[in-house]
Amino acid sequence: MGAPGFWDNQERAQGVVGDLKSLKSVVTPLEETIAAVDDLGVLIEMAEEDESMTSEVVAEIDRLEPQLEELETKALLDGPYDAAGAIITINARDGGTDANDWAEMLMRMYLQWAQKSDYTSALVDRNDNAEAGINSATITIRGPMAYGYLKGEQGIHRLVRISPFNSEGKRQTSFAAVDVSPEISESIEVEIDEKDVRTDTYRASGAGGQHVNKTDSAIRLTHKPTGIVVQCQNERSQHKNKAQAYKLLRSRLARLEEENREREQAEKYKNQARVGFGSQIRNYFLHPDQRVKDARTGFNATNFHHVLDGDIQGFLDSFLRWRVGRGED
Repeated sequence: MGAPGFWDNQERAQGVVGDLKSLKSVVTPLEETIAAVDDLGVLIEMAEEDESMTSEVVAEIDRLEPQLEELETKALLDGPYDAAGAIITINARDGGTDANDWAEMLMRMYLQWAQKSDYTSALVDRNDNAEAGINSATITIRGPMAYGYLKGEQGIHRLVRISPFNSEGKRQTSFAAVDVSPEISESIEVEIDEKDVRTDTYRASGAGGQHVNKTDSAIRLTHKPTGIVVQCQNERSQHKNKAQAYKLLRSRLARLEEENREREQAEKYKNQARVGFGSQIRNYFLHPDQRVKDARTGFNATNFHHVLDGDIQGFLDSFLRWRVGRGED
């Protein structure tokens, strides 16, 4: 970072800074814990000579145990793209206007988690629903191990509540699909043959000024061999939207490659991983009681509103442990 010309290439420089933050997020607490354990050894020796210090030993062990558990969880972030930023795409599914509202609630949940974690976030694409909420949206979240933590969020999220859009006050079940891909750097090779990509232009929807609404600046890319579709309409120029869309496509293809690797690994160890859009991963209840339960790990939170305000770290950590057979039943 101290080399001359380091900041000449902003994207590469930011990538290196991100790598440094990811490394420090593991190395620094590891060094601190090792030093604290050495100090604990000295404290134990003193307690053997003076029993009045036993309570201090117990208190120090209680303090260090959660730190050690957090380090063990971070050690599970060993995937090829775990240190990368995360690209999250949210799509409203079954449930009408409630599903559109639910999709926007989920988007806010991830943005709140990013803020609480001192990560940065940015809106890439947003397609508003005419009545309420969103049809779809794509956001990026950057920070130490962002993709490693968030990749387990991929799948179907189900909400059960009394519908605010139903005058009869009936209970409504709605669904939203979340897709998570790594934000990979230009240095990582992802082969895309342009002949395999269909490019469509269309008029951007939603807020954005006169230029966005009156020109076909939005871009949709369809990768024909895989059926992957990405779109971007948040930039003012078609050129910038196309560049961003290709970046999204590269990330989705990298995610597909990782899913295939995970599937092969799961079959090898006879522990079938549930990945992809098809699995319902979590249930959020506002009626008849308030709770959120992960369908894979069994992790449960009793405060619905805290979860929607971004308090999802427990779910993220439990998924990492579950993947290696250490999660709750």
